[in-house]
Amino acid sequence: MSRKLRSCVWINSWKSVAHPLTQSKCEFLEEIHQVKESRLSPLSREIADSRVKTREELDALYRKIVTYILLLSGMGSPTDVNTLQEATAALQSIFPQSELGTFMMLLKRDKEQQLNELTMIVTGIQLFNKAIKMGEEETDFHELVPTVINEALPVINKSIESEMSVSQSLAWKYTAVLEKLMESVCQPGECDIPIVLLQQALYNVRQHEAFLRMLLADACLCAKNVEILQRELSLQMKLLKETVQSKTAVPTVKVFPLFKALSKLWCGLQDEAELLNILNNIRLNLQPFLTSQAKIFSEAYLDSLLETSEVKTDEQRMTESSDEHIVPSEMKAQEWLLPDTTAGSNDLPLQYNGICGYMLVNRNGLLLPGNPNIGILKHKEKLYVFSSKKAALKFSSNPDDFIAEIAERAKISPELIHLLKLQQFSSISPYCMPGSSVLVRHVTKCESSTQTDIHPLETNVVNSYEWNEWELRRKAIKLADLLTKVTKSSQTELSHMRRENVTQTWLLKNVACQSKRDGESNTPKPQMYLAHLRGRRDGHVVKTNLARSVDE
Repeated sequence: MSRKLRSCVWINSWKSVAHPLTQSKCEFLEEIHQVKESRLSPLSREIADSRVKTREELDALYRKIVTYILLLSGMGSPTDVNTLQEATAALQSIFPQSELGTFMMLLKRDKEQQLNELTMIVTGIQLFNKAIKMGEEETDFHELVPTVINEALPVINKSIESEMSVSQSLAWKYTAVLEKLMESVCQPGECDIPIVLLQQALYNVRQHEAFLRMLLADACLCAKNVEILQRELSLQMKLLKETVQSKTAVPTVKVFPLFKALSKLWCGLQDEAELLNILNNIRLNLQPFLTSQAKIFSEAYLDSLLETSEVKTDEQRMTESSDEHIVPSEMKAQEWLLPDTTAGSNDLPLQYNGICGYMLVNRNGLLLPGNPNIGILKHKEKLYVFSSKKAALKFSSNPDDFIAEIAERAKISPELIHLLKLQQFSSISPYCMPGSSVLVRHVTKCESSTQTDIHPLETNVVNSYEWNEWELRRKAIKLADLLTKVTKSSQTELSHMRRENVTQTWLLKNVACQSKRDGESNTPKPQMYLAHLRGRRDGHVVKTNLARSVDE
């Protein structure tokens, strides 16, 4: 197999590994529960459909119920005699064999529900009995935790960290080799070195490192959840001990909910154990992609290319460029953010997954981590970091051209789309981006609408059309049969001189009329003046009309 063909195999294989990681934590657990239910469904169906008639069949049915409870709860193997005896004793304390007759009279759905409730209560009783055997002293109940967690939890974190350390050292070495070759690429003696394969190998190792970081974050989250569940289990167990104490009988209303709570915590611990197992399997499936690097570029070959060049870590590159800072007041054309003056600078969503965009373009696809301490460029509501002050100034002088050039480079090397979290290609993303959680699904949605005509073509529907020949014959026979029929009528005494009458009436309508109207007029006020009423006896009285006209 040629080196170029092997490089293509790397990229395609990464997609096949990354595709299962699109499932969320709830979907992982749902699949685990479905697998467990499918394995136990024959036994559950056999218990629910059984029709016992003899004593031996009744004992066999009771043993099947005990086996089902042990398999569903995961408290132990049914082949272990001690575990089987403990489960039988716990079941007999709440569901004696004499109640099987009542159980057989239930419906199938009710039987399955009662089996699940019995499983929860029996599991709680078994956990309580184990805690009693551990002694009355204060304990953290680590022995009650599933053995898978105690075995896998301390190992998986160390394994992931060790493999991530190997990937990081290999990535640093590839970066140093590419830096040296790109500085002397024009020399004729070194033109036969496969720079393209070295770049693809660097991308592959960086992808491997990103996925290991995701696995490590999810493993730490599982460890935190296990710690919380252990603490709740301890508190619930103490509460149950205080409730029971040394009493010979306790009301089921008080103790059964406590047993069910213990069972739920136990199931939660089992779920975390299954998730740890899934994460460990993913880690093992990723190992071949790291070991395949040595088949193409051996350590001796890389050392011969490096010669006396220094291999710098990401931390060393950060330290070397930590003294360089952008002064925002001098760069007024662009907006710059500084970690000292920006709250939560460590959690900012940096473009290209924190890779320097200028070096990616200027060094022909070289991946160098950016240093936020130099300054964070804010361009069109997006944040960019750079490996040096010179790179920051060059990129900020014409950022749109550099962004377009990176997009074109991603089309040539599709593995950069997910490694750099290029959002303009998010619509073609079949799996989650590196740097996020393995157990979180990233769903891409878009709004779309279509419009169609109700009747794109004019139709002429003939309602009398019949395609069935027998229906046409039936109608023809019906019409021919009518020719021999006569319609007759007769009048009876009850209908004599009676007929149906129809009368049309008009509803009342509102009518208004005016019968009188108010009127008014203005009359002159009469006023008379009489003169010469006093004085002379023979004087004549003079009458003067002082009334004024209305129009005045």
